[in-house]
Amino acid sequence: MTAVDAAPPTPIVVFARAPVAGAAKTRLAPRLGAAGAARLHALLVERAIATALAAGLGPVELCAAPDAAHPFFRRCAERFGIALAAQGGGDLGARMHAALARVATAGGALLIGSDCPALTPAYLRAAAAALARGGDAVFGPAEDGGYVLVGLRRVAPAVFDGIRWGAPSAMAETRERLRALRWRWDELAVLWDVDRPEDLARLAEAVDGGARLLAAAAGPAPGA
Repeated sequence: MTAVDAAPPTPIVVFARAPVAGAAKTRLAPRLGAAGAARLHALLVERAIATALAAGLGPVELCAAPDAAHPFFRRCAERFGIALAAQGGGDLGARMHAALARVATAGGALLIGSDCPALTPAYLRAAAAALARGGDAVFGPAEDGGYVLVGLRRVAPAVFDGIRWGAPSAMAETRERLRALRWRWDELAVLWDVDRPEDLARLAEAVDGGARLLAAAAGPAPGA
């Protein structure tokens, strides 16, 4: 058995909200309409799941909000053959900690969102490799000051304690928590999310298949 064969799996959790028109990607509605924004969100969730599976690191779980009851989530779980769970209560940090603690192996676990189409299987493998080298944590910073990926080998709620989620200081505040814990962590290349109307042109131009995603978003809204 080789060292690669003996390495523990690194599970990946994909965090996603239900693709409900009027509640998903609302800042994109002026350009896409409420239904189109929800449809694009659903397509981005599917892309994130496919990317996680393509990384080949371990089991993939779709972790849903506000719960796992939406038919879209059940279809994704069946189509991709992955586990489905609800995010549960608490702020974003509490929900991320609970998900990572639930699935982590000796090799840790990774968690990604569903709105970063620039994220690739190679990026996920680089994150897992950082944990395999003995790091306590790994992050994929986002241009908006948050992060598109978090990976923990030592899962502790203090990492996310008191972070102002959605603020441009989220990554900086997380670094403060990591320093206080005296953890070793790695940071990967900075990526970007699809959140604002101006991100749509970037999606079409800079992401393989991005133009097709935008065209498909003009189709019918996901089923309620």
